[in-house]
Amino acid sequence: MSVSGEIRAEALQKRFGDFVAVEDVSFSVSPGEVVGFLGPNGAGKSTTLRMLTGVFPPTSGRCSISGYDVVSQAIAARTQLGYLPERTALYTDMTVERYLRFVGEMKRIPSATLSRAIGAAMAATAIADRARRLIGTLSKGYRQRVGIAQALMGDPAVLILDEPTSGLDPGQAAEIRVLIRGLADARRTVVLSSHILPEVESICSRVIILAQGRVVAVDEPSRLEERLRPHRQVVVRALGEAAALEAVVRAVAGVIALEGGIEADGTVRLLVGFAHRTDIRREIAAAVVGGGFGLIELEPVVMTLEEIFLTLVGRPDGVREGV
Repeated sequence: MSVSGEIRAEALQKRFGDFVAVEDVSFSVSPGEVVGFLGPNGAGKSTTLRMLTGVFPPTSGRCSISGYDVVSQAIAARTQLGYLPERTALYTDMTVERYLRFVGEMKRIPSATLSRAIGAAMAATAIADRARRLIGTLSKGYRQRVGIAQALMGDPAVLILDEPTSGLDPGQAAEIRVLIRGLADARRTVVLSSHILPEVESICSRVIILAQGRVVAVDEPSRLEERLRPHRQVVVRALGEAAALEAVVRAVAGVIALEGGIEADGTVRLLVGFAHRTDIRREIAAAVVGGGFGLIELEPVVMTLEEIFLTLVGRPDGVREGV
């Protein structure tokens, strides 16, 4: 039974001669999810995305889009899919509107609804005011918008974006990120490949991380952090005598680790650990203030996606889903 927006990859392998680019890659993406696809250069990200989009057939394994096998049901699968490759092929001597009409015709969008589909794609990417401009005269940021607009033609259930902000200046990249956030909703599944990890962190609810052609993690960043760190941590900074402050904080129920030191300005800094999926910050604050110490700061220590990524790809075995 077809499930609109679902993506499945099962034991994908891709060989180029003797070179194995992707080996035993399996994952699934549920309808309406926004998932980041990460990995260092040469990890197999683009190769995997090209298998999902039907550009490359897998050497072995299978993948499906909305329940349609990408190889044996290629046309049906592609009707469910919008794809922005890392290097988008745009016809620079066409106007924006003519190019999108060409794309719509290639996607076999019925002529009765084609103009409406073009208008919807231009509205979603905020390029309607450039409709009659030649693509070759547009800035790189607007060309990228045109690339996303062509991926949106036909209102696909799945949108795959490979490095959508690559080569853009910070302002253009920020605009594209806002645009992508606006495209994600319960009706559309988005897979985003990017080297810019804060970008993925700000847009995606879950990540798939590849290294050396294999999946090393599939999960929410917060859950990956749980696997990589023994406990949650907060930093406590306060005024007072260090040993006494440490004793007060150590006595709080749930504290399982504590490191302390005195800062250059004389304040005491404690790194306090407690169990994942618990929160004793209120109790810590109450103990510090109740003990007569001047509480200056109580701040959680959270691993960034970049730190998680570097920890995982630096391990030969990684952390696999379900471990």
